[in-house]
Amino acid sequence: MNVVDSSAWLSYLAGEANAGFFAKAIEDTENLVVPSICLCEVFKVILRERGEDEALLAIAAMQEGKVVDLDSMLALEAATVGHEEGLALADSIIYATARMRSATLWTQDEHFSGKPGVRFKPKPKQT
Repeated sequence: MNVVDSSAWLSYLAGEANAGFFAKAIEDTENLVVPSICLCEVFKVILRERGEDEALLAIAAMQEGKVVDLDSMLALEAATVGHEEGLALADSIIYATARMRSATLWTQDEHFSGKPGVRFKPKPKQT
């Protein structure tokens, strides 16, 4: 199983340099788990940058995987993980979702680097 965080989705959808790294996890929709918080984050960014039509297309692609809603059990696990790992709210929900599903988390967010169950590829340097 795979969980792809919001920054990785945005990289993939924009065709950025790391898109190929995340493609394997994203395109394997049978094994793709999508935390609902990722829908929120990705929709917000694409809505702001490219408009509602593009944002809705992105969400449709994300919903090819299994969307996991934030319920009380996941919320408490996310709070615990966030406290233990020093993660912000959205990141704690994403990481807890991956851990609870025994999934690999795919990301380019530095604060996940080196954590168990994470496939990390740093963002390319901006020139």
